[in-house]
Amino acid sequence: MEFHLLQAREPLPMELLLEVDPFENLVRAYCDSGCCMIGKRKGEIIGVYVLLTLSDTTVEIKNVAVAESFRGQDYGQQLVQHALAESARHGFEFVEISVGNSSLGQLALYQKCGFRMRAIDPKFFRRNYPEPIFENGIECRDMIRLRYTSKQLTADPEYCWQ
Repeated sequence: MEFHLLQAREPLPMELLLEVDPFENLVRAYCDSGCCMIGKRKGEIIGVYVLLTLSDTTVEIKNVAVAESFRGQDYGQQLVQHALAESARHGFEFVEISVGNSSLGQLALYQKCGFRMRAIDPKFFRRNYPEPIFENGIECRDMIRLRYTSKQLTADPEYCWQ
């Protein structure tokens, strides 16, 4: 898979991003503040992720989405691994990601990639989303926060989020 940093003039792959986060205003807000990376194969978009700086030492992966026709082929893992590599390349010590309690596959993927559970924000989705979200037959109520830690990181002055 080839990766491409989405430039300001390029349209967001909104349909794909909305599969992970169904509220467009929230998606646009974190895409405007972060860096959107597109994964392609032979010119076709396979997936996307967004990185958002939280502090000098921490970046958050806000959205990881794989196009439906490419799911189940390890592209999600490749997107997460690329996000971790980019974070390390730009000098971040910590990478955080959050997932709903009903996102069972994503929770497993992130742990396989080295993330560890850090906190649970009870009723996050009920407080922050206008409508209930259901996934895997479960209401998405609580936010599970995970963190990846790397000690081999160095600062990069060309960091795209500065």
